[in-house]
Amino acid sequence: MSEKPEIVQLGAEVLRLKARPVDDFQCAKFRALLEVLQDRMFESGGVGIAAPQLGASWQIIIVASRPTERYPDAPEMAPVVVVNPQFQIMDNRLIKDWEGCLSVPGIRALVPRYRSIHVDYQDLNGQPRQTVLEDFPARVFQHEYDHLQGLVYLDRVENNRDIVAESEFFKRIAA
Repeated sequence: MSEKPEIVQLGAEVLRLKARPVDDFQCAKFRALLEVLQDRMFESGGVGIAAPQLGASWQIIIVASRPTERYPDAPEMAPVVVVNPQFQIMDNRLIKDWEGCLSVPGIRALVPRYRSIHVDYQDLNGQPRQTVLEDFPARVFQHEYDHLQGLVYLDRVENNRDIVAESEFFKRIAA
């Protein structure tokens, strides 16, 4: 990956495909993609990113909750590379909160997500890992996991009135 790929935008077919598992953790393309994913996420002010957002239909996400211009109240968490993830719901309550997406710029929406989840995954070396995520990091994970399933956050919105322009969103939170 000598060139940095652009973040794929809503309407691109790759965002609607079910991503395939990673089976070769030493593959040069896999290793290069990991670097580019993290770079693009940080450059764009994201708190998470999924491989399909860079046009690669692989089951790879990065969760990196931290305060940013887009999410000023996000808790600090070291970036975690999550490969071939699965999750179980630990708290059945669905909490609605605002989300945006690097692949859907200029829009925010209220999206219901589970508050607490248990995640099984492989790390960047293929080693099995597990973690429990709660609140905002759990939301970020579920948002990125949806990308691996061919979904975007707008597919989860319960009411179209819960979708707003990002400029209106920032007016609401400033009030």
